[in-house]
Amino acid sequence: MNTFGNIFRLTSFGESHGQAVGGIIDGCPPGIEMDMDFIQSELDRRRPGQSRITTPRVEGDKVIFLSGIFEGKTTGVPIGFMVENQNQRSSDYDNLKDVYRPSHADFTYQQKYGIRDYRGSGRSSARETIARVVAGAVAKLYLRQIGVSVTAYTSQVGEIELENDYKKYDLSKIEDTPVRCPDAEKAEQMIELIKQVQYKGDTIGGVITCVIRGTPVGLGEPVFGKLHAALGAAMLGINAVKGFEYGHGFDVSKRGSEMNDSFFDDNGNISTRTNHSGGIQAGISNGQDIYFRVAFKPVSTILMEQQTVDTNGKDTTIKARGRHDACVLPRAVPIVEAMAAMVILDYYLLAKKV
Repeated sequence: MNTFGNIFRLTSFGESHGQAVGGIIDGCPPGIEMDMDFIQSELDRRRPGQSRITTPRVEGDKVIFLSGIFEGKTTGVPIGFMVENQNQRSSDYDNLKDVYRPSHADFTYQQKYGIRDYRGSGRSSARETIARVVAGAVAKLYLRQIGVSVTAYTSQVGEIELENDYKKYDLSKIEDTPVRCPDAEKAEQMIELIKQVQYKGDTIGGVITCVIRGTPVGLGEPVFGKLHAALGAAMLGINAVKGFEYGHGFDVSKRGSEMNDSFFDDNGNISTRTNHSGGIQAGISNGQDIYFRVAFKPVSTILMEQQTVDTNGKDTTIKARGRHDACVLPRAVPIVEAMAAMVILDYYLLAKKV
């Protein structure tokens, strides 16, 4: 499946070592002002080579729109776009042609399809997420019009962790550090840890927190199609994601009297005194902030010798080479935002159909 969404849909295409990656956005409402500078800035947050703690592969990642836009606005027809690949070094992967890399897609792809693109993992490469960031940027432009914002940040790298309460931080500071953490002191610790891991040829995982503000009441379905289920599916579909929790998530081994969100009259509006539910109750948004955490595993490509087998099942060793991220989190922040924005817009459009 290469298509995501119900009404607002993205179909992505391309491989990391092909000519280009891109996508087609279908179901996009007409009349959205296409802020090209904003869309490109979102791609710049995801692109490689942006700091010393990301892969040194240098790509401009300039998006080219092919259809669906007239006089600076969306027309309602499919929006086609592409981003050319310009800095491949496919020879870095020659030694991987006949072996299966631990924890990669090599073995499962080979078994399922009988063929695989060993150059940078082909379709399973995180470079495919370029299409998601572009579509997410378009979704954000629409959400702006209805007062919805989507903000994500790095909240944990290794053992260095921020408090779970996002309200304790100034989220306008996220872009002030290359690790995209709103706490300057913790950010420096995270950066130093990533550098240490990078020097050893290893990788490290962590957590990204996302906050969605201004979501209308009523998005999501009570049985199948719950809003939190859609967000979870979107996040778990991102490369390297291993876990998702919304609201208090796994921190619920408490009394009901501690966890229930009491309603009150907030100057004529119904609101809740707490938000342990994470803005979603019974699968439907309740108007409070939606917040969730996404766990990313350490990048599987490590520049260290590992045990594996070749394509004939014979024991061997492998040592990857090339340009890889020691920690995916800084570049994954805009991807998390993009997927969340697409889900919220999609469910907003679904609600309008009811």
